[in-house]
Amino acid sequence: MHVVKVISRQKDREYVSYLLRQSYREGEKVRKRTIANLSALPVHIIDAIRRGLAGDPLLPHEPFHIQQSWPHGHVAAVLGTARKMGLEALIDARASRQRDLVLAMVVARVLHPASKLATTRLWTATSLARTLGVEAATEED
Repeated sequence: MHVVKVISRQKDREYVSYLLRQSYREGEKVRKRTIANLSALPVHIIDAIRRGLAGDPLLPHEPFHIQQSWPHGHVAAVLGTARKMGLEALIDARASRQRDLVLAMVVARVLHPASKLATTRLWTATSLARTLGVEAATEED
């Protein structure tokens, strides 16, 4: 596919059209098929389409840098299931930091069974502590 600029003249007027075309062969002949009329688009977008079809990168190779990534899908699945089952209300009817800590411990043990201390240390490897708004347990907890 490629973008073609077509200029047609009629009397004292000149019309410019930008067409997205595809070339193909039928036997020995090369045929062209118009896929879309791009004339309504701004020129900078037509130029971006042309460069994209030519294989030029439209963005720099590294437009952003990932500084930190938190595994979250499995955390969301287990936490959502626990909430749907009513585990929060079973632990404590009122919202509190202690209830969130207990819920975090239960979810963490379902995800990765370990001792209490190891469980709180594993919180830094997933989004669990941030999702529930708790940090790793301190010594006064």
